[in-house]
Amino acid sequence: MVTADQIVNTAVELGEQKSWEAVRLHDVAAALEITLDDVHAHFREKEDIVDAWFERADRAMLKITQAPNFSYLTPRQRLHKLIMTWLGALYPYRKTTREMIYGKLEPGHIHVQVPGLMRISRTVQWMREAAGRDATYVRRAMEETALTTIYLATFFRWMNDDSSGATRTSRFLDGCLLMAENLDRMARFTRRGSGDRMDSEKMPQSI
Repeated sequence: MVTADQIVNTAVELGEQKSWEAVRLHDVAAALEITLDDVHAHFREKEDIVDAWFERADRAMLKITQAPNFSYLTPRQRLHKLIMTWLGALYPYRKTTREMIYGKLEPGHIHVQVPGLMRISRTVQWMREAAGRDATYVRRAMEETALTTIYLATFFRWMNDDSSGATRTSRFLDGCLLMAENLDRMARFTRRGSGDRMDSEKMPQSI
């Protein structure tokens, strides 16, 4: 019995050989010497294989949290490790990954773009969980927005990064996270200062 992972592996390998746009499910079935019904037992459509491909990156990202030294990393180091691990899981088939994303961005593909947005949100939520982020309410929303922006900017930088081991992407990500950390520190300081001023204004004037 062919597994879902075997189907995904074969599909992305075919994508590397030609293009993701040119890959058809009957090509995948033929390469594995199975029927289309066997493919359908795991995936209803080609786009489901794309989702499974990115789900694999999510699992790799979460698995890295089991490393003995992960809990000793700073929050910024954890996020850097998580995002680079997520990208690293896709690296062997970067060309196909890039074509998958560009396919989702084509005009008229609303039926794949909306689920794609949900997938981004889900990945970011798992990143926050894995990094041990526990902000709530407004601060949580701001943190999610910032992390989503950094994650997507890094992803698009990585898709066109030909440096060895994606070192340029790693430096770019580190710079983004450092900037976000500094901005967060400044925001906390500003809020604390505003709170102190409000408290002093509420104090009764001495006679």
